[in-house]
Amino acid sequence: MRERSILKDQIEQGRQELSRLVDQYGIPNVKVLEQSMALDELINEYNRVTLGVNVKRCKVL
Repeated sequence: MRERSILKDQIEQGRQELSRLVDQYGIPNVKVLEQSMALDELINEYNRVTLGVNVKRCKVL
């Protein structure tokens, strides 16, 4: 697992990229969805590292 400080930086970069993609493509776009899911994974990993929480992955239908 990555260190908390690295994860925090990656989360911030992911948020900025998500915002950029929303501005460029709008919310209903596959690129936006993929970035949102990648950001969710980073946040889940950060929570596992920080809180010791075992966050289950959700399957998208």
